[in-house]
Amino acid sequence: MDKIIKAKSISIWIFLVPFVAVNTCLILITQFHELFPNKEDIIHNTIPYFDGGASISRTARPYPSWLIFKPAMFFTSFLLIRYWLYNKSIIEFFNNSHKHKTKIIFFGIASAIALTLHSIFLGIKIDHDLYKLFRRLIMLSFIIFEIVAQAYLVITFYSIKERLSQYINPLFLYLKIFLVSILIIVALISIPIISLPGDYFLGFHLKFFKHGLEWNYFLGVILFYFLTFLMWKKN
Repeated sequence: MDKIIKAKSISIWIFLVPFVAVNTCLILITQFHELFPNKEDIIHNTIPYFDGGASISRTARPYPSWLIFKPAMFFTSFLLIRYWLYNKSIIEFFNNSHKHKTKIIFFGIASAIALTLHSIFLGIKIDHDLYKLFRRLIMLSFIIFEIVAQAYLVITFYSIKERLSQYINPLFLYLKIFLVSILIIVALISIPIISLPGDYFLGFHLKFFKHGLEWNYFLGVILFYFLTFLMWKKN
């Protein structure tokens, strides 16, 4: 089926493009200091996946990092829209009246739009509380829409897994279900913690906790697409 082939091929790029872009920005700002005209932007000695030493936006915001980050996120948004439309066609092929079809498209495309808006406003400094709240809401919307779309998709595929049996490796469908479940649980546990007042919680510095959570959650979200690539059979 043509749409399955396209969904499989596009999914690996949805994983690779943001992964390479974000980690390239991290390497540039921590290792290639001479590229950054503003020395206040430089970051030293951090692996934020482990120590939470910097946020993703902190590494991607300064020049020249944003020259890599913004085009990569715009391209990823485009790929996401195509991905969710391909999955809509796949679902319609196997069950045209499935109840979750519209929800998948709505949340999937909404997540791509939110990612685009986040990329546009990244680095634009306006010292106003409403603007800062607006940026946080955009990022939060992307995460919520993306996880909800992923959840509806794995639920849908699980409900028609017998019809998909000759097209997928079921092990990776179960891994996707497990991954999305972990992402939802982590979000439900973490949101109250990162919303706490003060700088510390149970001995952990909340800023470093937030940053470390951001990097690893980002990895979990895009890992969904790598598992998609592995789930669909080659033939």
